[in-house]
Amino acid sequence: MSLLKDLVKQQRQKLMILTIISVMLAATIVVQAYLIVQIIYEIFLNNATFHSILPHLGFLAFVMLLRTLTNHINGRIGIQMTTQAKRVFRVKILDHLSKQPLERSTQGQSGKKVSMILDVVEEVDGYFSQYLPKNIQALTIPLVLLIVIFTQNVTSGLIILITAPFIPLFMALIGIKTKKKSEEQLNELSAFSGQFLDSLKGLTTLKLFGRAENEVGKIEASSIRFREATMGVLAVAFTSSFMMELISMLSVGLIALELSLGLIIFENIAFTTAFFILLLAPEFFVALKDLSSAFHTGRESMTAAKKIEEVLAEPTEQITWGNQSIESLPPSITLEEVSFYYDEDHPTLQNLNATIEANSHVAIVGKSGAGKTTLLNIFTRMLPVHTGQLFISGTPQNQLNEDEWFKHVSYITQHPYIFAGTIYDNIAMGKNRHVTKEEVMQAAKWSGLTDLILSLEEGIDTLVGEGGRGLSGGEKQRLALARAFIKKPSLILFDEPTTGLDLKTEQTLKQSINELAKNATMITVAHRLHTIKQADQILLLDQGQLLAKGTHEELLKKEPTYRELVGVNQKTGGMRHE
Repeated sequence: MSLLKDLVKQQRQKLMILTIISVMLAATIVVQAYLIVQIIYEIFLNNATFHSILPHLGFLAFVMLLRTLTNHINGRIGIQMTTQAKRVFRVKILDHLSKQPLERSTQGQSGKKVSMILDVVEEVDGYFSQYLPKNIQALTIPLVLLIVIFTQNVTSGLIILITAPFIPLFMALIGIKTKKKSEEQLNELSAFSGQFLDSLKGLTTLKLFGRAENEVGKIEASSIRFREATMGVLAVAFTSSFMMELISMLSVGLIALELSLGLIIFENIAFTTAFFILLLAPEFFVALKDLSSAFHTGRESMTAAKKIEEVLAEPTEQITWGNQSIESLPPSITLEEVSFYYDEDHPTLQNLNATIEANSHVAIVGKSGAGKTTLLNIFTRMLPVHTGQLFISGTPQNQLNEDEWFKHVSYITQHPYIFAGTIYDNIAMGKNRHVTKEEVMQAAKWSGLTDLILSLEEGIDTLVGEGGRGLSGGEKQRLALARAFIKKPSLILFDEPTTGLDLKTEQTLKQSINELAKNATMITVAHRLHTIKQADQILLLDQGQLLAKGTHEELLKKEPTYRELVGVNQKTGGMRHE
């Protein structure tokens, strides 16, 4: 729980305020009990008039108001603490996920990650809003009350001292069970959230394959397991509450018996003293019972914090950046003995050496699994270079300023992501400043989106769904190109965005890409022959190694693997002669 402890240490000032407020609360309890005793004594035993006790009643009302106010302030501070803590947890999780290697970030259920950021972090709430404040109250209020009770009647104080330790002892025993049940509940919650969100994302596929009903059964089974785990936690909590009530009731009963004997039989205690102690004794146990209730919430929060720490302990691959700017634009790129591996025993890319000239067009080709997309991700720095060096216009890539680098790079994949929002929002996100609708429309024109936008009733303000619902594959690609036109990058990376599109759409996009690449260095993972033929240089990858490089005609003459690759793609339709 090191992260939880660190967060507690960061809030020492608020903990000190909580301690002071708890002492004030204890004082109001003592004064309130004293005033109630005095008022009753004066009315029923001294036959005092209403006017004579008005000052006592006014002071009692003030003390009760003060007690309410201190409780309110106590709760507000708890809320402030938990708000800060949850913000820290969410920032740390998001930062951790963003630093994970690209291949790891795509693993696991997205629903579980969402559940971790939302539900699991929310479970930490109780530790700061309830457990810590109640813990401080349980350490201060009972102690103050016990001291006051001892000054009034030693025997009553001893009874409390003997019975009170049973409460923390029982809490410790219950805590062991609570921890196990809380872990089960959180595991089932993560599983349920992951199953539910993934089912929603794949609902269309499930319907097309007639598996929707089967998925409903899985979600139902998962929800039942979560319900049973939650009921298990509640069962432990109810058992704990019952035992707390039983212990406090027996203790107060013993005190009442001892006081009645002293008051009636032995006549060695005054009425006001006995009544005063009878009012304070239940308050002593109320603070401990409140801690018992918050204890379960605290244990659940600790379990949630442990799960968060397990996620944060997962390996990340931090990519370090320098502070240099790119010397010249468009950039040239040089690879010197560049290697990368997902598995150290099996390098994905091995000892690559190549030079990409500024303002040139380079195509990367190879069989499936050759490392083409991995190389693109290294160019963007989404993946690190494990050995060797990559230079951008003569400057080592790791010495460049991060913001400066990404300001000049655009990466367009086969399946660009379209966010829920307007067409304007999705295009304008390509620029890290406010852009006018005129600029967006110009970018849309260059990318061939104008006809689509004009055909829509709300034009550029038309809402498109998450993932681009309502747009065809070609329209998504054009929208991604419009983002690039807004950005005006100096380095453009394509994971062949025209794959799977019809010939007419492909030709439109091809013209847009050529326009975009006029003032940029362009690197394309190529699947179409016309892309390869037009490239200034072709890099042929085979099992992570650079097998050959040159123009289309040069590789056809000297490289059998390249001729085979072109021949296979011609037969399968992957590459077309234009």
